[in-house]
Amino acid sequence: MSKQFLRFLATGGVAAAVNLASRYLLNFFMSFEAAVAVAFVFGVSTGYALAKTFVFQRSNQTVATEFRRFATLNLTALALVWPISVGLAIYIFPAVKFSWHATDVAHFIGVMSPAMFSYFGHRHYTFKSAGISGTG
Repeated sequence: MSKQFLRFLATGGVAAAVNLASRYLLNFFMSFEAAVAVAFVFGVSTGYALAKTFVFQRSNQTVATEFRRFATLNLTALALVWPISVGLAIYIFPAVKFSWHATDVAHFIGVMSPAMFSYFGHRHYTFKSAGISGTG
């Protein structure tokens, strides 16, 4: 495993923790399904700042362009995170009688599910620019 990928996993872990913690807090004010989607925004913002600072080399893109690309890629990842999280919590875990922190476990699994897709997407799309390989 490359050092860059390990840094991506570490910063992604922090972003995931922000995502999970904010979902937990948001659950006091909204449904689990809505909280998963809103917490995603907090996780994406944290993930962008950390990936830009600690993982990927500077690109010649503007911050606005990078963030738009980062958010777009993560919206694609949300297409995995949301149905996995909600599907496990609402349908699968009750069906198999799994109840120990079921929503937390479901959300954690959902958040972790697109890790490889996200790494390569951000490396080759979000932070890629002419003349920079992104192999940092």
